[in-house]
Amino acid sequence: MTDTAHALIVVDVQRAFVIGADAVPGHQALMGAVGVLLERARAAGAPVIFLQNDGPEGAPDQPGTDGWALALDVRPGGIVLRKTDDDGFEGTALEALLRERSVEAIALCGVLSEMCVAATARAALDRGFTVLLPHDAHATYDVPPGPGGSPGVPAALAARAAEWSLGDEIVIPGAADQVVFSPPA
Repeated sequence: MTDTAHALIVVDVQRAFVIGADAVPGHQALMGAVGVLLERARAAGAPVIFLQNDGPEGAPDQPGTDGWALALDVRPGGIVLRKTDDDGFEGTALEALLRERSVEAIALCGVLSEMCVAATARAALDRGFTVLLPHDAHATYDVPPGPGGSPGVPAALAARAAEWSLGDEIVIPGAADQVVFSPPA
């Protein structure tokens, strides 16, 4: 397996999830890691695709609200795809954009680890892409206590469990600065 990616997909890095009191735990570190990936992808000339979730009415990421806005500068050449499903491929042009650019390996980063990040990773694997998910470049919220007295799960452990659930096919570099980008062939 390789730590080289041909494109970067930034999943739902929207203001509601990474800025302010309602941000995911560790959001400053997350944003630093995402920044490293953006810098490396842009410097290599690799495509950068931002997924932006359109949440339902009343949700923190409801379209048109401050929380829905992307928290990062897209820059010229960046692509924004809006989605309504956890899977970033479902109902979007993501696969077509990647295939048109001859992308074989993608790096994923963003939120929420066990939801949109994991669903997009699984869908990419199902489509034959190599997926790199740097350990420090995705995050989620604490999982509250559940039925039958099950304890809550801290966010960092929930994010790690999301990685584990993706199986052996995924590449998990320890940190964003270990990912190398090269333009697609």
